Amino acid sequence: MTRALVVVESMFGNTRQVAEAVAEGLRESRIVEVVEVVDVAAAPSAPSADVLVLGGPTHAFGMSRPATRADAVARGASVSERDRSTGLREYLDALRHASQPSVVATFDTRIRKRGLPGSAARAARRRLVRAGSRAPLPPESFFVADVAGPLLPGELDRARAWGARLAGAVAAR
Repeated sequence: MTRALVVVESMFGNTRQVAEAVAEGLRESRIVEVVEVVDVAAAPSAPSADVLVLGGPTHAFGMSRPATRADAVARGASVSERDRSTGLREYLDALRHASQPSVVATFDTRIRKRGLPGSAARAARRRLVRAGSRAPLPPESFFVADVAGPLLPGELDRARAWGARLAGAVAAR
């Protein structure tokens, strides 16, 4: 039985929507039988999955930090105190790589603006590689109109298609 775990950090709900769409794409492929989406604060530090997908918002040109999460709350994000203390950065620091998933991928949500650098997904992928993860797939970005969203038109369809491509990567290994 092929299992996938989608770990998501979401402040305004946009990244969570993308995570759910990626999960749908994985499920619809019928290659991955079990797909679970879990908030980063509740994610296991030693996941037992064949596919591990990590997603989070891009804050200040990279992964969120406690200060950027506090800023998001000041801008109207509604997250619990526990969710404010744990983001993708902290999860990656605690992640144990004892059982290597056959497919590891990262995604982020960010504003689409010409010349605006930074990607939480690229930063997460770099950390995974430094920690010894075997060849994580190239990162993917999904775009929002502004800090609080909404997602741009077509992004959820793109996320579902990306999820299906991830399932294809499982079949190829």
